[in-house]
Amino acid sequence: MSRFEIKMPKLGESITEGTIISWSVQVGDIIKEDDVLFEVNTAKVSAEIPSPVEGKVVEILFKEGDTVAVGTVVAIVDIGGENSEDEVSEETPQEVLQSSVTDESVAVVSKAASEETPQVKAVKSEEERWYSPVVLQLAREAGIQPKELDTIPGTGYQGRVSKKDIKSYIVRKQSGGTTMAQPAAKPSPQPVASVAPQPVTTAPAQSSAKPAVTPEIQRTTPAFGTFSAEGVEVKEMDRVRKVIADHMVMSKHTSPHVTNVVEVDVTKLVKWRDKNKDAFFRREGVKLTYMPAITEAVAKALAAYPQVNVSVEGYNILFKKHINVGIAVSLNDGNLIVPVVRDADRLNLNGLAVAIDSLALKARDNKLMPDDISGGTFTITNFGTFKSLFGTPIINQPQVAILGVGYIEKKPAVIETPEGDVIAIRHKMYLSLSYDHRVVDGSLGGNFLYFIKDYLENWKE
Repeated sequence: MSRFEIKMPKLGESITEGTIISWSVQVGDIIKEDDVLFEVNTAKVSAEIPSPVEGKVVEILFKEGDTVAVGTVVAIVDIGGENSEDEVSEETPQEVLQSSVTDESVAVVSKAASEETPQVKAVKSEEERWYSPVVLQLAREAGIQPKELDTIPGTGYQGRVSKKDIKSYIVRKQSGGTTMAQPAAKPSPQPVASVAPQPVTTAPAQSSAKPAVTPEIQRTTPAFGTFSAEGVEVKEMDRVRKVIADHMVMSKHTSPHVTNVVEVDVTKLVKWRDKNKDAFFRREGVKLTYMPAITEAVAKALAAYPQVNVSVEGYNILFKKHINVGIAVSLNDGNLIVPVVRDADRLNLNGLAVAIDSLALKARDNKLMPDDISGGTFTITNFGTFKSLFGTPIINQPQVAILGVGYIEKKPAVIETPEGDVIAIRHKMYLSLSYDHRVVDGSLGGNFLYFIKDYLENWKE
């Protein structure tokens, strides 16, 4: 038997683990290349992991809900020839099969002990309930509205709606059956009680955030439930928000942050965009925003000042050969993700515009793949989207700098002319650069920021 190991992929910069949300295959299934094996969730992305090979699934080493370190083998696929099935039978002892069955039974029982009842899950709002990209896509194709989707009981991890759940619901609905969600079948209470004291495998951030309650209360309390005490509503962070919170605290603890701010006259850039945006849309099919121009300026600055395109490991400085610019995108659920434009210095303005627009759409549709969010060497965050003049952004570790872009507004300004100083209406914008003072000094940070300012102020119309 020729065995191929399926490993937990690296799903983003600084991400060391992922939680298996659901398996799309079972032991014994014949799979083709690019067939979805499992769905994984991290702080930065939810993704369906496709199979890189064709063959037969012979082992699944982790169950749904397990948090697995990057690089760990999660499944084994037999990619042998015609006799592979016989070889598997010979090489698989009966006791191994029995152990696998036992593990799966324990997993089902343990999951039932940790989840809330389907009736409680069904009344949760869309904001509190997480759906995978494939579930959302199937719901949209079937014309299922968000309120209706919230009523469907889930059999997946933490009561989530799996692909099987949504497909079954659609079949029942199309066949004229009842459209009201029915509670999912529950295991008998006896085995639940026997394993209730056992800990449930979760991310460390999740387990530490749980309130100290008795096992009986924990089994009946929703994982993301709310309650009030003396006029205060308490709501637990979702998993993404927990990891973001931990990452922000870690960044401030790791890097001594310094922030410089400059005011940029972008009048030439504004006039150029107003003049070319309609033709650009007809030609490229995407809206022309200011972000491609800003990204181009950043890429040029990183090429001119490679000391900023680095990361730090202990007392070593790692100089990156590629300029990969991450651009923060605000998601519909309020969380934040940073897709990466790779080799931004090699793209022209048209290429940058198309790449940024494509990544932003994929991010908001929850369709980003691991490669889309990994390998960033510098980050841009746009405060101007929310009409903010400027901010002091937190460095996206392990990078050493991040640029904040403020709102563009008209302001009176003194302009030097051959005839003397005059007051004119100009388009102004603040840029703020936060940098790691361990490796970026004030001189380097100031020169880097001024390079971007000068590039934008002298934009060629």
